[in-house]
Amino acid sequence: MLATEPENFAPQTVDPDSDSPIRPTAAAMVAAALLVACGGGGSEGGSPGSGAIITGSGANPALSRPSSNEEAARFLLQAQFSASDADIAAVRNKGYAPWLAEQFNAPADITGFAWLNARGYDAISSATRYYDNTYPADYMIWNQLMTSSDAVRKRAALALSEFFVVSLSGLDVSWRSHALAAWWDVLAANGFGNFRTLLEDVTLNAAMGLYLNTKGNMKENAATGRAPDENFGREVMQLFTLGLYQLNPDGSEKRGADGNKLESYTQSDISNIARVFTGWDFDQTQNINTPEPVQNRNIPNTAFARLPMRLNPANHSTLAATFLGSTVPAGADGALALKIALDTLFNHPNVGPFFGKQMIQRMVTSNPSPAYVARVAGAFNNNGTGVRGDLKAVFAAVLLDEEARSAAGLAQSGFGKLREPMLRLVQWGRTFGVASARGSWKIGDLSNPANQLGQSPLRSPSVFNFFRPGYVPPSTALSASQSPAPEFQLVNESSVGGYLNYMQGVIRNGIFVNAPELPNNASSAGNGFDIAAAYSAELPLAGDAAALVRRLNLLLCAGQLSAGNQALIVNALNATAITAASSDSARRDCVAAGVLLVMASADYLIQK
Repeated sequence: MLATEPENFAPQTVDPDSDSPIRPTAAAMVAAALLVACGGGGSEGGSPGSGAIITGSGANPALSRPSSNEEAARFLLQAQFSASDADIAAVRNKGYAPWLAEQFNAPADITGFAWLNARGYDAISSATRYYDNTYPADYMIWNQLMTSSDAVRKRAALALSEFFVVSLSGLDVSWRSHALAAWWDVLAANGFGNFRTLLEDVTLNAAMGLYLNTKGNMKENAATGRAPDENFGREVMQLFTLGLYQLNPDGSEKRGADGNKLESYTQSDISNIARVFTGWDFDQTQNINTPEPVQNRNIPNTAFARLPMRLNPANHSTLAATFLGSTVPAGADGALALKIALDTLFNHPNVGPFFGKQMIQRMVTSNPSPAYVARVAGAFNNNGTGVRGDLKAVFAAVLLDEEARSAAGLAQSGFGKLREPMLRLVQWGRTFGVASARGSWKIGDLSNPANQLGQSPLRSPSVFNFFRPGYVPPSTALSASQSPAPEFQLVNESSVGGYLNYMQGVIRNGIFVNAPELPNNASSAGNGFDIAAAYSAELPLAGDAAALVRRLNLLLCAGQLSAGNQALIVNALNATAITAASSDSARRDCVAAGVLLVMASADYLIQK
């Protein structure tokens, strides 16, 4: 049996006061590569996000191009969901930065909202009641992650969805699947734009308004004692911009003269900024109600779900509001109040290190060095043309940093992160050509840890995501040094066994779909393993266990499967002879066994 405990995920000792010199030559090299691919550079005062310039990155000119397929695969598994033969060849041929710039500027694939409508999930029927159900959104997001051509954009959007959290499990409104799809589309559309624009779109999004109580938030009423709801006002500071404590540019926490941490905001800041988020509600200007005769309900159309919330001035507080050193003057209208608040949050010095560190954690490593965080924060603060909040620059800085790309970074004892269960399933699907034969894409909520993944995209149990960014597994070697390993908050005895049992069936047979109805495809009724892998490149290798394991090692582990585990898997596969006369079923058994054994290994589960 392969070891599943990541013994080499040891704590890394770092000096929070250390710094790393900026490499202007390296930064210029990366910027130039991005500019060539973008067709020109941004200029000071230009549109946010233009040019995708990186300043202060830790890119090393010697690391501009992978020297092996394994290095290319490792980069791809951080930048997107999978590493194909074609992508590996493209990255090796073009180099990291030019390839990444191409992905930044690639056209976006179909939106989640449009996919739902194309599938007929906007139909009003008392039989299906799509307007009351969440499962269409599950199908939508799995389809987006498994099949979208703009995989880098979708990977960035998924990382953003774990920073700006709205959960399908917490929405209670008609057309909640469409509301969640519109939320996902906001993240995907803004993922390579500017953080300030994203922050405003997040704030006014209908699903976010419902999830954190901005929708219908009323101004104060002295007669009744009513005060504005503070939920979004608190979370936009605690989770979406500043964090709890004041930060240095390298992400370390500032300390006062007494040695205590310095809070980023106070209760007064929360109470005051909450006034800004009053008066906003769903935009129903395009609403058309349809009578639903069985339950005698008026069902709205889906338009409100994708429209930014609309201000009702009568419900907006006009009291002065002072927070974080800024003041909204008394009598200011809602639009001006919102601009002042969001500008104040966006320009706070915490945002670069707070946001940047979490993007590093989601895509590269749980414990980035302070210098790595500082370089990414520097890219957030200035993309090279004086633009703050350029997300292309941020994601490029995360992925192209020397700590992410160099062998020295890879060799650090604390480097890497536990792969999230949902990313493992998406990687499996993309790597091995998963398709839905009948077009159903009916992959539902897989949150049950006992017999599923224990995680499902856009279904966080709370606004605090699936795991906390500072989570330290208790009673482990990591706890002794207080080294965070966020994804381990999902790990327990039940989830480990549930993952392996679930993947064993899925890898071999696919995903069973109970499909008595499929929108716009009445002839596809029936049950079966509709969503399955092709294994077109792997089945011919079933008779050569060593060759098969080499391929799986490259595509799944970027060549990081240990020699000992490779030998164990090869020996296990050789226990059943596969010959030229073997059936397709026998070959599939062999391939599936190899994939499962790799995906159960510590070398795979810890992504480096």
